[in-house]
Amino acid sequence: STGAVKMQPKAEELKFVTKNDGYVHIHPSSVNYQTRHFESPYLVYHEKIKTSRVFIRDCSMVSVYPLVLLGGGQVHIQLLKGDFVISLDDGWIQFVAASHQVAQLVKELRCELDQLLQDKIKNPSVDLCMCPRGSRIIGMIVKLVTTQ
Repeated sequence: STGAVKMQPKAEELKFVTKNDGYVHIHPSSVNYQTRHFESPYLVYHEKIKTSRVFIRDCSMVSVYPLVLLGGGQVHIQLLKGDFVISLDDGWIQFVAASHQVAQLVKELRCELDQLLQDKIKNPSVDLCMCPRGSRIIGMIVKLVTTQ
């Protein structure tokens, strides 16, 4: 058959965008340097350095639900052009939800998780998996993240 075949980018061509630095590249010494395709377009990283260009090291791919549930900042929902959009980091990161109900449930789950973590900080001896509320919240998060 004839036609074009989509090629994965070369390692040195792969780039990501950060809020403050624009385009960044995975550092050649990183374990993920040779990874040419990520299932999710989002990475978390530990270190950012600038030499000939800005590089990130110690990075891992992160999918949407863990990012929404564990990412920094508040979760906001808004209606944009008929879509319910979940936004993080003052709107810099945005996801379209399947429905308003899904968006609201994800936001409420994030609020519950934040409160659960605050409770754990206040009382470190509490076993979150043994208390009914904690086990329900953790169970729901595990189910959501593993079945997405």
